[in-house]
Amino acid sequence: MDIRTGELSNPHIIKLLQAHHNDMLKHSPVESVHALDVTKLTQPDITFYSLWIDNNLAGVGALKALNATHGEIKSMRTSSNYLRQGIAAKLLTHIIGEAAQRGYNKLSLETGTAKAFLPAQKLYSQFGFKECEPFGDYELDPYSLFMGKVL
Repeated sequence: MDIRTGELSNPHIIKLLQAHHNDMLKHSPVESVHALDVTKLTQPDITFYSLWIDNNLAGVGALKALNATHGEIKSMRTSSNYLRQGIAAKLLTHIIGEAAQRGYNKLSLETGTAKAFLPAQKLYSQFGFKECEPFGDYELDPYSLFMGKVL
């Protein structure tokens, strides 16, 4: 297992991110989809991670700096060949560790409310994330569930 930073020009990463965005559009209207495209993931306030197993892309995730003490988890996605193998948990563990190392005292995220998002909601709950009010630039939306965790 290898966790890499960056590599947003890698075609395997681009393909997985496009699949992620397309899947979000199946479950939420376009105005409620907050998945970032490759160009937005290259912003300086975002660190992008990919998890590889034997040089095969297994999953991705990102950490966005909201301010000096608050981060946001973005673009968590597991490759279809690696579903239910603990990839998301490994990436989430890594991202939480990175956030703690940066000195963040809070980590937040937005996920969907449709049935398709239940596995993600369960994972985040297992890691101590609790439902919370919208944060940052988000607004209340019936298609969004906001979660946060004190580090």
